[in-house]
Amino acid sequence: MNKLNQTMSKYRWVICSLLFFATTINYLDRQVLSLTAKEFIYPDFHWTDDDYGMVTAYFSLFYAICTLFVGKFVDWIGTRKGYLWAIGLWSVAACLHALCGVITQNIHGYESLEAMRSVENGSAAALAIASTGVWLFLGCRALLGLGESGNFPAAIKVTAEYFPKKDRAFATSLFNAGASVGALVAPLMIPPLAKAFGWEASFIIIGALGFFWMGFFVKMYDKPENSKHVNQAELDYIRQDDAAEIASSNTETKPEKPISFLKCFTYRQTWSFCVGKFFTDGVWWFMLFWAPGYFQDVYGYKASSGTGMLLIMTLYLIVTVLSIFLCKLPNYFVEQKGMETYSGRMRAMLIIAFIPLVGLLAQPLGGFSAWFPAIVIGLVGAGHQAWSANLYSTIGDMFPKSAVATIVGIGTMAGGISSFIINRGSGMFFDYAEKQGAAIQFMGFEGKPAAYFVVFCICGLAYLIAWSIMKSLVPQYKKIED
Repeated sequence: MNKLNQTMSKYRWVICSLLFFATTINYLDRQVLSLTAKEFIYPDFHWTDDDYGMVTAYFSLFYAICTLFVGKFVDWIGTRKGYLWAIGLWSVAACLHALCGVITQNIHGYESLEAMRSVENGSAAALAIASTGVWLFLGCRALLGLGESGNFPAAIKVTAEYFPKKDRAFATSLFNAGASVGALVAPLMIPPLAKAFGWEASFIIIGALGFFWMGFFVKMYDKPENSKHVNQAELDYIRQDDAAEIASSNTETKPEKPISFLKCFTYRQTWSFCVGKFFTDGVWWFMLFWAPGYFQDVYGYKASSGTGMLLIMTLYLIVTVLSIFLCKLPNYFVEQKGMETYSGRMRAMLIIAFIPLVGLLAQPLGGFSAWFPAIVIGLVGAGHQAWSANLYSTIGDMFPKSAVATIVGIGTMAGGISSFIINRGSGMFFDYAEKQGAAIQFMGFEGKPAAYFVVFCICGLAYLIAWSIMKSLVPQYKKIED
């Protein structure tokens, strides 16, 4: 053991950093639309919240449908090819968004985007422009969803390849922090780019980042047993769970048999993961797509304004820092309290599930200052990211590596459906509440602020409901052996 500590290489953390940057780019690409929508795209295309909600909702649905199959595709084609295919496609799709304005302009015969923007809102011409814009963006988002659906199945598969079970939640939290870092950096990059060069340039510049990552991945990634950067000591560390199982069973290692796609649905563990994703993924996607609009609608701070950028940045800074510390909770229960890995993880997830309840305070505290909702929503996001990292890790705990990406894909499908529901419903609800005004009331708020409050309450309660159902489905650890 002393020799192991002295000589072990640390290349698994280099690989983890690659996953982090891929996830950062992934979320930067997603954020371009939300950070340019209210201030730039709404006026150009004469959109309403319903139009924007439709685009974000169907993106979630495209993403969900693709993840159902792309996980199996990644397991079949392999991590290297699968990851390159995914990020290459989503980078191309991100850049294609920039053409939506020009194509709409040419379809409707306007000489310039300025002429298209000057059309009277609510007129037949404006409705036609809005409809065309929605369909063009939906096409680009469909391609983006297809590519981005490969990121998490591939990343979780790499984590299962490079880390033992006890380290997977922490490693997942580190690369998953790329989601909040991407969302953190996005308000500092995207609105200024859109303001200086046009919203089209922001899609192209951010989209092109993925092509640079592909070059690094090709050069740096290989399976640990084939990597020249991983020595035997590190390989033994990575495979310690396999060694422990061999020692306990006193049997030789047998090659893993792939689990068929349909058979995955027969396991309660699969449905437990799906429940965890279905009830909670929509919360994160709602924050991602609607937080910039919330600060503009309720408090008047545009995403390109100094205060608007700082509010969003503060929100995701809290998410980034706090979520990493929360992800250490399972280690405390496993290493300090001696609990079995799954039991310790579920205990930690129960504690984490209480954190999003602070979301119920976002709207009431907003009466004092917009900074309070930013902090509260940041706490909800931190809870979600810690929850998500541990939820992903339950797959590696119980399923063989050959099925990890497939199960991630199935669960992410469930999460995408919930995101479709919350984004589509929110867009329609916000437009309706704005039109009805004082006729819509909730807990002392009226109109659109009341509608936001309702959605915050739903988000806050989702995690405890999810945990309760998950625990009833899989009360104790049980490894899948086919």
